[in-house]
Amino acid sequence: MLRFKLQELIAEKTFRDGKRVTLTELSEVTGINRVTLSKMINQRGYSTVTDSLDKLCDFFGCPIDQLVEHVPSSEPSKHK
Repeated sequence: MLRFKLQELIAEKTFRDGKRVTLTELSEVTGINRVTLSKMINQRGYSTVTDSLDKLCDFFGCPIDQLVEHVPSSEPSKHK
């Protein structure tokens, strides 16, 4: 499963810039629907298009691994 670290990036940018970043502002700047951003934060296992990931990386000035983390959904099967 992929986990989006969007909330963490918003908090870091807010701290760094000294100005609160809202989902509405993020939506307006990136062109990503606010509902999509909300689902990325709140809906476990949400799937989005790579164009959105690209826009978010541009907005935050970060590589993809700071935005997305792979979390194994279960333990790998053990082979004998």
